[in-house]
Amino acid sequence: MAIFPRPVSPKNALGDFWSYFRQQRQHKWPLLGLSVAITWVIIWTFVIDANTNTMPTRNKIIYVESWDANRSDAAIILQQKIDFAKREAALVRQQKRMQGYADAFGIEWREEEKRNTAERKQAVKAINELLDDRLVKAESSEKAAPATPGTAGVARP
Repeated sequence: MAIFPRPVSPKNALGDFWSYFRQQRQHKWPLLGLSVAITWVIIWTFVIDANTNTMPTRNKIIYVESWDANRSDAAIILQQKIDFAKREAALVRQQKRMQGYADAFGIEWREEEKRNTAERKQAVKAINELLDDRLVKAESSEKAAPATPGTAGVARP
């Protein structure tokens, strides 16, 4: 009693294949089409997966702001204040969105938010005071010594 079947020759396998398709069965062509379609989908999935995140990326263009070479220190500090205010507004919007998610999942955030808001207000106040002090110093140094062409933006001792 053999556990494994005896070896099959390719000639006999091809003969069995053709004898099956010579028989008149209604399900033979739909099953053949379905098996070909499933095989094609599996192979196509592997082809797409092989190309995902492996292809080299094209050059990424990063746009930067172009600044006047002769702008004053006061103008730079004013732009820093504007950028800081925009960043704080974006942070508040992000926090509101995250608080909505926390409410959806039943996470308690209100006590921490009170503490963090108080700390954040102190930090923002300190940063704004620092920028205001620097702005006053920059404006006073510009009034005391008028800028000569080509020296604006250069660190002064």
